[in-house]
Amino acid sequence: MDEIQMLVGGARTGAGSCSTFDRCNPLDGTVATRAPAAGPKDARAAVEAAAAAFPSWAETGPSERRRRLNEAAACLESLETEFVRTMAQETGASAAWAGFNVHLAAGILREAAAMTTLVGGDLIPSDMPGSLSMAMRVPAGVVLGMAPWNAPVILGVRSIAAPLACGNSVILKGSELCPATHGLIAEALLRAGMPAGVVNFVTNAPADAATVVETMIAHPAVRRVNFTGSTRVGRLVAEACARHLKPAVLELGGKAPLLVLEDADIEAAVDAAIFGAFANSGQICMSTERIVVDVRVADQYVQRLAARAAALPVGDPRLGPAVLGPVVDRGTVDRCNELIDDALAKGARLVCGGKSDTLLMPATILDRVTRDMRIYHEESFGPVKPIVRVDGLEQAIECANDNAYGLAAAIFSRDLAKAFQAARRIQSGICHINGATVHDEAQMPFGGVKDSGYGRFGGKAGIDAFTELRWITLQTAPRQYPF
Repeated sequence: MDEIQMLVGGARTGAGSCSTFDRCNPLDGTVATRAPAAGPKDARAAVEAAAAAFPSWAETGPSERRRRLNEAAACLESLETEFVRTMAQETGASAAWAGFNVHLAAGILREAAAMTTLVGGDLIPSDMPGSLSMAMRVPAGVVLGMAPWNAPVILGVRSIAAPLACGNSVILKGSELCPATHGLIAEALLRAGMPAGVVNFVTNAPADAATVVETMIAHPAVRRVNFTGSTRVGRLVAEACARHLKPAVLELGGKAPLLVLEDADIEAAVDAAIFGAFANSGQICMSTERIVVDVRVADQYVQRLAARAAALPVGDPRLGPAVLGPVVDRGTVDRCNELIDDALAKGARLVCGGKSDTLLMPATILDRVTRDMRIYHEESFGPVKPIVRVDGLEQAIECANDNAYGLAAAIFSRDLAKAFQAARRIQSGICHINGATVHDEAQMPFGGVKDSGYGRFGGKAGIDAFTELRWITLQTAPRQYPF
């Protein structure tokens, strides 16, 4: 068991009440982590520590901020073994998924480091004689970052890296399902020599989450909120931000379609679906959640996909390599089993896998899914995936857009012009042609539309999100006024 502490104002600390909560391993129920159960007073202390550190960090030169962020990336990589062990304990993640998390998160820190000299502005022509008008990007203040458990290192780092590069101080609110994993991010930043209070880390028991988050959002010093998680919780965060007039970046749920057109490279489309649908047991916001296949190639595609999926190894990642480790909780198993029952009762065909009695769920594919089935619309967030057969390009695009979500999408076709035109018509923040729906790079504008949220991470989009744009004028010649 790991016993961890919070980080407030550069000091390791427990909750003021001395309360703690336990996170248990999803597979065997043993206690993985014991963490402080922060309350409103602790939340306010973290915001106040960040606010006190903000002025100095905002004035710190870009080269120094770059140096600290690059050092943090190296420190993060040095902790890879700890991340692999901790993610397996807290969320059942495989070593491959944990290693990928660390690799990409280090890249996010290095990309943020590269952006420190890009936080600039523009000179704007003015009609006022002798007036020099400038639009300047300046740090916003304290940024509250909240990240989920499913890609904890990537999403935890992403919630604070760009804000730090822009000169903001930050609070990382750890997920209740992986507090020690998120705590290792704070450890890496602490080892990198971040000044006291620039990075703060808070954990809370599940029952206290709403109170702790509301306390921090309501605090006047918090000027931006950066949230990744479910659409249900994202709506609550958005409502709290709206009440307090706090801008937010929200990256929420998804139901990513992968379109396999009549002229697709079948093997490439199978490879992409296997990775996109079953990486981390399908528990990724970009996971392939609908496989939309042209009827002319559907039989051969389904046969090859099912054979590949059925061969994916399932097991406890603490005992050896496994593609499919345990899902995060019993609720995922129950939800996926219900989706399978509903689809089969309404005429779908089970081609591999099936219902599970344990958290070790096999790769499951349901063919001939139709619009009246729940899995057509609902995010499974597990290794249960539907195939929808369509007749031609127009039906494929209609099916892709027939959903409340709009995060990621993919299209497979040998006709790149046709695929590009189709990509432009799909309602998603991200679309990959002849690539998997699961794809992330630190410098890309990442985010969704519709119920998948709003705002963008990555590259210059992060600068826009976590700075204020100010208009400043300098009058260089006498000005004439009308009276």
